[in-house]
Amino acid sequence: MLDYRFIKDNLEAVKANIAARNMKANADLVVELFDKRTSLVTALQKLQAKRNEIAAAMKGKLDAAVRTKLIEEGKSIKTEIADMEKQVSETEAALDEAGRQIPNMIHPDAPIGKLDTENLEVKKVGTPRKFDFEPKDHVQLGESLDIIDFDRGTKVSGPKFYYLKNEAVFLEQALIMYALNTLRKHGFEMFITPDVAKEEVLKGIGFNPRGNESNVYSIEDEGTCLVATAEITLGGYHQDEILDKASLPRFYGGLSHCFRREAGAAGQFSKGLYRVHQFDKVEMFAYSTPEQSDEIHEKLRLIEEEIFTGLGLPFHVVDTCSGDLGAPAYRKWDLEAWMPGRNGGEYGEVTSTSNCTDYQARRLNIKYKDDDGKNKYVHTLNGTAIAVGRAMLAILENYQNADGSVTIPEVLVPYCGFDKILPKK
Repeated sequence: MLDYRFIKDNLEAVKANIAARNMKANADLVVELFDKRTSLVTALQKLQAKRNEIAAAMKGKLDAAVRTKLIEEGKSIKTEIADMEKQVSETEAALDEAGRQIPNMIHPDAPIGKLDTENLEVKKVGTPRKFDFEPKDHVQLGESLDIIDFDRGTKVSGPKFYYLKNEAVFLEQALIMYALNTLRKHGFEMFITPDVAKEEVLKGIGFNPRGNESNVYSIEDEGTCLVATAEITLGGYHQDEILDKASLPRFYGGLSHCFRREAGAAGQFSKGLYRVHQFDKVEMFAYSTPEQSDEIHEKLRLIEEEIFTGLGLPFHVVDTCSGDLGAPAYRKWDLEAWMPGRNGGEYGEVTSTSNCTDYQARRLNIKYKDDDGKNKYVHTLNGTAIAVGRAMLAILENYQNADGSVTIPEVLVPYCGFDKILPKK
């Protein structure tokens, strides 16, 4: 979340930022509640000081009348303090709720727009393949190669679930190992994270645990949720901690299952593996000082580019527009791979990397001790190394052959143990 004082002192800029993100949040209410809390806390402190004065006076030698009067005053002030503490507590809860609706500020160079179609292309790598045969999409390939079963996934678990079979099992594990080894080469500390996190951690990262707009599965009566990404568990790892500045930046890589409701997601662009309820992902997460975060954001994006360049997939990089950023991100890069089966051939998102500045750290209370001896909030950044389903989708569609087979990218062959998947139907 943003600092309340910052919102008060930059109210018009904060309002413009909310509008640019095409979001709804009440910055005026935050300022009103912030001022109310300040006033209440000041009044409470005065009452507490008066209570302390009475308590000190009661320790001296007093005649009965004075003592009786002080006792009555003490009782009265005790009641006032209890009432004032209740008001402060209620106001702080309302302020926290309103404050959490305010999105992070936007990087001044990020494009302004409402839809992902207004994202700005900044880089293109590779050339989309021109087929001398009619290419299939990955759903057709999955069936003919007998490596993905969507029908039985739906029968057993519901829509947007699937079975991976035969060579696809090894291809998934190959993608995971390829990503993990790439991150290890770059000095990341590696984790397999829990698949469950407390609601307070999800809120801190910027996910909405409940309601129709929530994209996560809540676990009934537990106060926990299935994680939608290891960003949640890696971000919560240092909740309520003060980190040693000398240890920053810290680079963490996390392998986890990811569970997403994907409420309302349907249609051509969401079919097959592109948008599902469960998938595996290797996530990057970084903690840094404010001075380091822009450079680290660039580093995370270059690692994503390295991974997909190694896979031999054509892609481009886009600077995400304000309306497509999401509340926590200050700036976000999306890497979109060419997908021949997507609407006749289009780019589709396979990774993203976000600089969230101190937005998440404020909500999770993660700080570092600076050289001036003061505790300050860290900056947090995240990025996808591999979201396995979408990477597999892109590989199947780009590496298909006229005979219906699919060639395995060279970097994955040592992990897979085979270099081609042959049709079985």
